[in-house]
Amino acid sequence: MDEDPDVVIIGAGAAGLSLAMRLSAPGAWATPPPSVVVLEACPGPLRVPDRTWCFWEEGPGEHDPLLTGRWDRLRVTGADGRPADSRLGAWRYKMLRSARFEEAARRTLEERGCERLQVDVASVRDRPGGAEALGHDADGRPRTIRARWVFDSRPTRPLPPSRTALLQHFKGWFVRTPTPAFDPSYAHLMDFRTAQPPSGLAFAYVLPFSRCEALVEYTRFSPSVLPEAAYDRELRDYCRDVLGLGAFTVTGTESGVIPMTDSRFPRRRGRSVVPIGAAGGATRPSTGYTFAAIQRQTRAIDSALRRGHDPIAPAPYGARPLAMDAVLLRALTTGRMDGARFFTDLFRTVPADRLLRFLDGTTSWREDFLLGLRTPITPMLLTLLELPLLRRRTRP
Repeated sequence: MDEDPDVVIIGAGAAGLSLAMRLSAPGAWATPPPSVVVLEACPGPLRVPDRTWCFWEEGPGEHDPLLTGRWDRLRVTGADGRPADSRLGAWRYKMLRSARFEEAARRTLEERGCERLQVDVASVRDRPGGAEALGHDADGRPRTIRARWVFDSRPTRPLPPSRTALLQHFKGWFVRTPTPAFDPSYAHLMDFRTAQPPSGLAFAYVLPFSRCEALVEYTRFSPSVLPEAAYDRELRDYCRDVLGLGAFTVTGTESGVIPMTDSRFPRRRGRSVVPIGAAGGATRPSTGYTFAAIQRQTRAIDSALRRGHDPIAPAPYGARPLAMDAVLLRALTTGRMDGARFFTDLFRTVPADRLLRFLDGTTSWREDFLLGLRTPITPMLLTLLELPLLRRRTRP
């Protein structure tokens, strides 16, 4: 790197690579196309292991060639064992493995001449005419990279103050059976035939790739994570007692923790520092889904820069969806609402296309009102009255 780039992107995950791919793509610019440098974590604890990203969209999409699986039917099974199936019409529920996405993105960025550096970034700050990222390389040497704009996808720690904070924590097994055991025609989005905690909720999640292979996850929404052995025990019990699997092999695992909070994420951290991805509020508080919002966010930033405007993307979700999420999270946290029944009834009574648009935050006032009538009214009203009285506080 002989001179300072125009754009520095910190992080080579979904947000960082998506933005780099868009900014380096051919197309019209009102100003000269920017030079882009991606700073990815050095090998070690800061580098995130391979993981699964799921999202839904209508019709074909730009990531279709990289998908591990796609489904046109979703199932949610209540605690009573009754399934609710939803056909998605033109929509598809899609699964993408991060390693495959990252490999394809890095290959494309190399072809386009976009530079990547291994730097563990410790801090970012404004400077005259732009911003700078400070850190060290794999050999421990200090590095300072300056640019007109810095887009930072590193997780925010601590999170901004909030009234409610749950964690979505999970562990998944990639399972292979010697004989057919799964139905690959649908994705089992939530199976509540698991023991439920006093507050929050727990469910299993099954994505079958074939009749003999699937990702089976145990997920819980609660204030704190479980001991590692507890996830394995829940997965083992679910595979044996609910799915009725006999012999099977675990070919891989994945795990994660996603904050579910009503924190207000800033759209910029300085004149020239812009948070992106989960750090920029792309995670939907009530579900933990992030990938689709990252695509909307990075498209907006790319469009603004190409038109010569400041690249401050709109908030990934509007005020109304975030307010509804705040009520839901608080109702789950206090135990006022039966989370398993709420989500099961939602999938049983709301058309699939409307529900997916609601989860994306793109439904109308009228649609949200009608959907609200299908929620447990008393717990929601009590929570709605309580929220303004709660103080936002910073959590560890």
